[in-house]
Amino acid sequence: MRFLTAGESHGPQLTAIIEGLPSQLRLGKADIDPWLRKRQGGYGRGRRMVIETDEVQIVSGVRAGRTTGAPVTLIIANKDHRNWTEIMAPEEGGEPRKKALTDARPGHADLAGGIKYRHKDLRDVLERASARETAARVAVGSVALKLLGELGVQGANHVVSLGGVEAREGFDWNDLEAIEESDLRTADQGAAERMRERIDAAKTAGDTLGGILEVRFRGLPVGLGSYAHYDRKLDGRIAQVCLSLQAMKGVEIGRAFDQARIPGSLVHDAVRYDSDSGGSGGGYARDTNRAGGLEAGMTNGEELIVRVAMKPIATLMTPLPTVNVVTHEAADAARERSDTTAVPAAGVILQSIIGWVLADAMLEKFGGDTLPELQERLKAARAYEKAY
Repeated sequence: MRFLTAGESHGPQLTAIIEGLPSQLRLGKADIDPWLRKRQGGYGRGRRMVIETDEVQIVSGVRAGRTTGAPVTLIIANKDHRNWTEIMAPEEGGEPRKKALTDARPGHADLAGGIKYRHKDLRDVLERASARETAARVAVGSVALKLLGELGVQGANHVVSLGGVEAREGFDWNDLEAIEESDLRTADQGAAERMRERIDAAKTAGDTLGGILEVRFRGLPVGLGSYAHYDRKLDGRIAQVCLSLQAMKGVEIGRAFDQARIPGSLVHDAVRYDSDSGGSGGGYARDTNRAGGLEAGMTNGEELIVRVAMKPIATLMTPLPTVNVVTHEAADAARERSDTTAVPAAGVILQSIIGWVLADAMLEKFGGDTLPELQERLKAARAYEKAY
């Protein structure tokens, strides 16, 4: 599968085209819109989330509630565009445009992007570099999550830490409802309260906060990805898509950074084989999952565990010193409408885009032009796993 997104933060719409989906997958707005709403939620978000109430329009590739095998086109309207029509107009004239940005923000794409594409109005950079683009990727990812669900794979995300406040250790699938109800996507209510206090203080100071997110998937078969070619290793593909997300600066599978400090006997997962004597089907198993579900670039049948570090958002209401790219004089960095933190929402986005990588790997391994073909081939592979 592959996809392409287009659109600017204050343009008329975001557009995504998905190619390679199998036919016969039930798909509708109800599978996508809830993910778009989740992306807009979370304590610490800014006014843009009030202006936009995202919903998708499916304009191709789905008929009578099922995918046809043709490219699927998704559109998300930018409701705030009505206030930016003149500023964002593609026609010549009206320059310099209103709301031109010339004071580059440290930590943002502004300066490097301006130099790369030779823009002096850095709005030409920020409009596409904006995290508004992630709405399109969440829409795409929600389609992948729908496909994974039909294949028996379930995902989850939660906040591990925010602004230096750590949630309690461990994750329990039984906590999913509490996580979904939390505006900080954590089942640890005590930590959530401390996080809110930290966010309120940062907002008052005109500052921003980052954090650490964890994404999990269970029900994955053995052997997604490959050890044979570097660019097919699943951990590399997951890391790439995570780091392609705005403000993400680090990725680990399992607890990789902690494991770098301890001996291998405390890192690797011993393997056992359970016979079919109990009627469960038997198969290979591990009592621990320190590898985070990946070994040598392939899924090993255990839960996939990915942790991602998100830096604080670069747009500060108490701006850092910078340089005006037109006059080259010292200036305060530009201030755009932004969030104090988007850490809770980032987990939703990460689950969506990692889901895309996994769905693509499923199709890569099992093929099939239709969902029933894919399901039958996966069923046969799961039987082989147990019998091997």
